[in-house]
Amino acid sequence: MATVDDPVPGPREVVVQQGATAVNSGDARLRQASFPDGFALPGRLAVGWSRPRKRVLGVDVAGTVTAVGADVHEVAPGDRVVGQTGLRMGAHAERVCVSVDHCLVRLPAGVSFEEAATLPFGGCTALTFLEAKLKVRPGERVLVVGASGSVGVACVQVARLLGAEVTGVCSGPNAALVRSIGAARVIDYTCTDIGKLDERWDVVVDAVGRLPVAQVRRLATARGRVGLVASGLPQMLAGLWANVTSRQRVVFGPADENPAYVERLVGWLAEGAYVAVIDSRHDWEQGATAHARVDSQHKRGSVVLTFP
Repeated sequence: MATVDDPVPGPREVVVQQGATAVNSGDARLRQASFPDGFALPGRLAVGWSRPRKRVLGVDVAGTVTAVGADVHEVAPGDRVVGQTGLRMGAHAERVCVSVDHCLVRLPAGVSFEEAATLPFGGCTALTFLEAKLKVRPGERVLVVGASGSVGVACVQVARLLGAEVTGVCSGPNAALVRSIGAARVIDYTCTDIGKLDERWDVVVDAVGRLPVAQVRRLATARGRVGLVASGLPQMLAGLWANVTSRQRVVFGPADENPAYVERLVGWLAEGAYVAVIDSRHDWEQGATAHARVDSQHKRGSVVLTFP
């Protein structure tokens, strides 16, 4: 634990007293300076050579506005909010500055800060890929590889809410969870070699990036769409080649930190249509323990830090 100066909001910024935040795989990669294949040099130049330049990591915000900049009219002190800080990070501190022009929305009274903290990272990724990039349609069959992580549980639920029939791939102990959030079927990868399946899906989303691109593509129909959520340069080049040489469409790239996405996720959660899956809760002073849980690669849903 370290002490830093209290944040001072700029003209279009607010200060949020954190109620909860999430520790996600992106935070862990930044902490370790572990970047996708082909992006180590630009990644280190952008965020820090041996460690992050930012003293405080974290992008997910869920708390109460305590101060606003001179040109902020969208929210006021006392408002409960949820959002993301983007590359400025800082969300693993008790108080954080957030731009109202980036990704910040009001939080209804019925949604807890802990639940809200699970939404932005996985939910924005799911909506970016499934709706914006892959354009999932009602009645389509969607396969989610890595269905029990924070991105995976969001993909299963968003695909279901978009009207798709979802099959989730996870380990056996997580099968009941994945079914409970809307998967019509679950495939246990510890018992079934999914690379040898004869079945094909309209849309395949690899939420963890552990399969070769050729194997992921093999699971999609001849005109199917494939989403590579966690991809390095070799996977991107393989996807581009597939787009040129086949009738399949392969998409990749960063997720959009979109306030409209967060607002929809909050609405679904408040209505009971979406479930906040929390793997574990840790006091904010136990950040190292929370990161260790993420590093284990066995978490189910989101790891949450809570603030007093």
